[in-house]
Amino acid sequence: MIIRNFYDDSLAQASYLVACGATGEAAIIDPLREIEPYLQAAKKLGLRITVAIETHIHADFLSGTRELSARTGAFMYLSGEGGADWQYDFAGDPKACPLRDGDVVKLGNLSLKAIHTPGHTPEHMAYLLTDHPLSEQPHSLFSGDFVFVGDVGRPDLLERVANFKGTMEKGARDLFHSLQKLNDLSDSLLVWPGHGAGSACGKSLGGSPVTTLGYERATNWALRAASEADFMAEVLAGQPEPPRYFKEMKVRNKLGPVVLGAMPRVPEISEPVGVIVDIRSAAAIRAGYVPDSIAIPAGLALTTWAGWLLEYDEPVTLIAEDQAVADAAARDFALIGLDSIQGWMKAPVSLEQVETIACKFIPEEAFVLDVRGLTEYRAAHMASSVHIPLGYLAARQDEIPRDRPIFVHCASGMRSLIGASLLRRAGIENVTEIDGGLSGVAVNCPQLLAA
Repeated sequence: MIIRNFYDDSLAQASYLVACGATGEAAIIDPLREIEPYLQAAKKLGLRITVAIETHIHADFLSGTRELSARTGAFMYLSGEGGADWQYDFAGDPKACPLRDGDVVKLGNLSLKAIHTPGHTPEHMAYLLTDHPLSEQPHSLFSGDFVFVGDVGRPDLLERVANFKGTMEKGARDLFHSLQKLNDLSDSLLVWPGHGAGSACGKSLGGSPVTTLGYERATNWALRAASEADFMAEVLAGQPEPPRYFKEMKVRNKLGPVVLGAMPRVPEISEPVGVIVDIRSAAAIRAGYVPDSIAIPAGLALTTWAGWLLEYDEPVTLIAEDQAVADAAARDFALIGLDSIQGWMKAPVSLEQVETIACKFIPEEAFVLDVRGLTEYRAAHMASSVHIPLGYLAARQDEIPRDRPIFVHCASGMRSLIGASLLRRAGIENVTEIDGGLSGVAVNCPQLLAA
């Protein structure tokens, strides 16, 4: 038996290779759209990828299951549970194999048993791995967005993102009952979750790549809930704002993502087309802002904020330091289906400087804008601030006054840079970042914090 973990930091997402070493047959569970790492690993290990498996219709990234099947001929195992509204539209493909609760996928001497675990989504499946030559006791659970390290998958996304009214409480109730299906499984069972810390699919995910069911029983609040009512109240409280692009991912993953064939390479162009997205470093952008651009520095948050702030049908031009940075960004965009990058350019010579100011110099007439998340704001904020989370800022620009200086901040400085660029692009020119964000305020000007 072979298990390999593939972890994408930008999405906080884990996919898995599971293989029978005796027969060379391999499965990929929850593949990303970028499939080269799986192909390379299989080649190195002398394996054939014959199976691609989905735990559910994903909301936070574009699935690579169809991409992998097109390249390798792998059969696509998809959930057939959840009712008519939650079936994959490409389930009739000759290579697609809908699964019901209890169905088993054979992989040489291994088996993967599908367990219907609704709650995060109605169709969600987890997969129980058994290595039959060694033992009939299950070895691992590939839990998708069912059980995480220290948390469980949030049941509110369908209502908050896709506007399916009344699904939030039902999902929470279903999730509680799905957890009871773990009761007869051994403490030694390995649990391989679909996400780690930083994912918006839960609120308190741990960073370990693997856990055990026994450890989660001892430490995971959800497996220790005293009652269904207690569980429902806790799982629905304090969930982070779901990125706007989650709704688009639900639709595209249900329909079946477009097969790319390869990750895009971005041509260098001389004139911008469509919206300009500056992906240079934060320091470079602060030293010279490209007029009319949206600043989203390349890094772990690029995918999230691109999905929040860009329209899927709008062409994009990147401002980048070089070809490698542009291509890496195009790959990150492609993971969530943003395939409209027209090209990249280097920053022009004539640029505007981004203003920053220390908290002690904020004038009384200033409009202080806090662009952090709601949970962060509730924990601590400046007494005089107005709260608009960054993801909602573009839609709420009418709430920003034009006749006062605007001072914007986040926790430490990254989101405020993006927010400042959105305001300038909207024609609001008197915009300044508060240096160091709320962290700097707490250290240098604690008297400005709300009591």
